[in-house]
Amino acid sequence: MQRQRLSGGALKAGGYDSSEQLLELEFVDGRIRHFRHVPVEVWRRLVASPNPGSFYEDRIAEEYPQSDVGRAGTGGDARAKLDDLFGSPPEGS
Repeated sequence: MQRQRLSGGALKAGGYDSSEQLLELEFVDGRIRHFRHVPVEVWRRLVASPNPGSFYEDRIAEEYPQSDVGRAGTGGDARAKLDDLFGSPPEGS
């Protein structure tokens, strides 16, 4: 999922997967949250909004099922955590 920078309020960036109707938002404090069952029109309106933070509060925060995914930029051990989950990449990758 490719992210797009968002400015305004508590949001830093966001991404959308239309096949899954999954909205991913990164907040300025580093939190990352997923919102499920989000129509593509909500995503379009979010990125077009003059204040995405306000749009999030008004139209997304309490409307869609959400889950915390983690935090962005939580240190240099991110690769190790991914390797623990998915295994190390093959040599030469």
